[in-house]
Amino acid sequence: MKRISGQSTDVRIDGDLVHIEKVSLDITDNTAAAQTQGVPDGHVSGDVAAEGEIEITSKVLTQLTAIARRAGSWRGIDPVDLMFYAKAGNEELKIEAFGCKLVLSNLLDNDPKGGSTLSHKIKYMVTSPQFVRINGVPYLEDEDTRNLIG
Repeated sequence: MKRISGQSTDVRIDGDLVHIEKVSLDITDNTAAAQTQGVPDGHVSGDVAAEGEIEITSKVLTQLTAIARRAGSWRGIDPVDLMFYAKAGNEELKIEAFGCKLVLSNLLDNDPKGGSTLSHKIKYMVTSPQFVRINGVPYLEDEDTRNLIG
């Protein structure tokens, strides 16, 4: 049976297909156990955050530079939606992160020995209340975003 691997993954940045060397997406959820007189008694929802990093080649950096040029600067790029899609055999995975603010982090990673392409890293932070969806299912409950999403 064929399984999903990093080679199975496509990434779309605001709808454009982009080749990513490496990607991460981390969710922080500060949900905690509630206590009554020091004894666990249910739970309370906590704040959430999500962020990650994409590693790209110089070829892809050129694509993103065109977006930055249109925006007037790198910091001027509006938050973008990221979609990570993978399919192999019968397995399928779709992860969406909404309103991702791109921030250059490791602009140059050069190995003078050669043997690999020049790489660049861009961090991103999820800024939209739509937050993250996994296979179409939102991470947050409707109650969490009731006054934020129309």
